[in-house]
Amino acid sequence: MSKVPKGMTLVVGLGVSGRAICRHLARHDVPFMVADTREVPPGLDDFERVHPGVALHCGPLAALDMSDAEEIVVSPGIDLNTPGLAEQKGRSRATGEPLVVGEMALFVRAARAPIAAITGSNAKSTVTTLLGEMAHEAGRQVAVGGNLGTPALDLLAEVPEAELYVLELSSFQLETTPWLGAETAAFLNLSEDHLDRHGDMPGYRAAKLGIFRGARHAVVNAEDSMTWPLVPMAAMDLFTTRPPSAEEWGIARQNGSDWLMHGATPLLAVGEMGLTGRHNQANALAALAMGTHLGFPLAAMCQVLRRFKGLAHRSELVAVCSGVRWVNDSKGTNVGATLAAIGGLGPTLSGRLVLLAGGLGKGADFRPLAEPLARYGREAILFGTDAGLMASALQGSVSVTRVDDLMTALARAREIAEPGDCVLLSPACASLDQFSGYGARGDAFRQWVRQHVEEARHVD
Repeated sequence: MSKVPKGMTLVVGLGVSGRAICRHLARHDVPFMVADTREVPPGLDDFERVHPGVALHCGPLAALDMSDAEEIVVSPGIDLNTPGLAEQKGRSRATGEPLVVGEMALFVRAARAPIAAITGSNAKSTVTTLLGEMAHEAGRQVAVGGNLGTPALDLLAEVPEAELYVLELSSFQLETTPWLGAETAAFLNLSEDHLDRHGDMPGYRAAKLGIFRGARHAVVNAEDSMTWPLVPMAAMDLFTTRPPSAEEWGIARQNGSDWLMHGATPLLAVGEMGLTGRHNQANALAALAMGTHLGFPLAAMCQVLRRFKGLAHRSELVAVCSGVRWVNDSKGTNVGATLAAIGGLGPTLSGRLVLLAGGLGKGADFRPLAEPLARYGREAILFGTDAGLMASALQGSVSVTRVDDLMTALARAREIAEPGDCVLLSPACASLDQFSGYGARGDAFRQWVRQHVEEARHVD
């Protein structure tokens, strides 16, 4: 059995985050070695070139003696219950700190600027990007990353003069963060996801609630009490898609149109927003609440809301052809995300929704999709590994067609969509049964739609 030398830090996982951890430790002259459960991790040659002489253990973690490790820093993709690692979870360092931590624990020690942190089952990338754009518009030197884009530890080196860090954080990152100490922290929503990792919803929620450890200000969903901290915080803002109470952020009618509101104060007509759909209006309110706490001018924040049209693969309008909207929501990898997309787009249509969905369901319950599809759906076209499970859950609520793959689903959608309809790719599932990731799935959708539009133009 190989052994971690006494006093050395062990990095577990050689993926994107693991490599960022290694770069951070190297910059700070912290001696470390690396372990990866794969016999031949991707990028191994490049790692050895960048970090010559660093010891590397490949294979089962149970074959590595970790008893003398100074600290074990685990990449988010590594399950803490992995044999060999699970036995280390309850141990503490000589300082009293946990022995097993994640990348964010290292980040918090090194960061010298306030942290704005965002989590949730859905929409965290949108809110993170919005808040980062608002900070930039307000003249702040801001660094944006985390689970989105640049790893947090790399931001320390890439933006050394940052006045603010805006970070998207996943449950995998938060469960290994003993203390975050964010200036403002948002928990946007909670729906079934990653139950294969966290075991059940209480376990998933507990990991997400780690975002509030040491936070000075919280932003939570007034319509979802599962996003609220277990102990109420003195500084806490609530957002809702309903008319708000005196202190809430919400949506209300003013002079015949809907407005984003803070209590009784109108902020911006929703018709001026670059984003569409009720779910994106909720995202805007969360960003406004965080930005206001951080001291951003309202005019700067509203300017961002007017111009920001959304992220790729997240309710992305690809084209309108013959009166049919084609929307790429490939990042809708869980039921909650797809519910948000249906609920946001359905009420805006003169026609019906044609939903393209399916893939790897990660143990999710698809039944909540039945009611909104009964209300807004024309047909659900299902593909991928768990299409059968989804079909069973939707039976009787909407017309269902099962096909082999996304290309066949798109061809079927073209046949049945009518003017006023929206063809929505929001799979409620992971993509890895048929694609390399949700981005590749969305790219395939986008490419097919654009080709279809071009063909229709030549026919016209």
